[in-house]
Amino acid sequence: MTKQRQVILVTDGDEYAARTIEYVAAEIGGRVISRTQGNPTTLSGPHIVQLILEAKNDPVFVMFDDCGLLGEGAGETALKYVAGHQNIEVLGVIAVASKTHQTEWAKVDVSIDRFGELTEYGVDKGGLKDLEVGRISGDTVYCLDEIDVPIIVGIGDIGKMARKDSVKNGCPVTMKAVKLILERSGYHDNKN
Repeated sequence: MTKQRQVILVTDGDEYAARTIEYVAAEIGGRVISRTQGNPTTLSGPHIVQLILEAKNDPVFVMFDDCGLLGEGAGETALKYVAGHQNIEVLGVIAVASKTHQTEWAKVDVSIDRFGELTEYGVDKGGLKDLEVGRISGDTVYCLDEIDVPIIVGIGDIGKMARKDSVKNGCPVTMKAVKLILERSGYHDNKN
């Protein structure tokens, strides 16, 4: 029997997201499925699960991107497959805000603005507090309400946000989101 792999899903896959997630994963001792980088996602859900199961250690970070496609695109189809797989335990989702051609949104449990502050409001692409409570507009977030995960954390455009989340600065917003997911999921408690 295959042991369940512990995974963090990220709803962005551009080069900034990839660099940021690779930096954060290295800092916390996780792994990134680098082949999931892409705008849009090109790998199928079954292929991504296979790569997750082959990863050396947990938590495993996986990126998904729809490239602004309205409705359920390839990234969301793959995300739903991965999230529902019996050998995958999703610790949480980093829901990335974007300017979509049409508005797609999802509920979030909490957001982190570009200054690293937790907020009950959603945030926009720049990482600034939005007007709506518990909701984020983004590209690959349409299906998040259909999956069962412990926590969804909204952030602005990963690795960017007026350079406040750049690798040069240590990706503080993304790092805080990951630490929050690990804490809320009980990841560290389960490792002992």
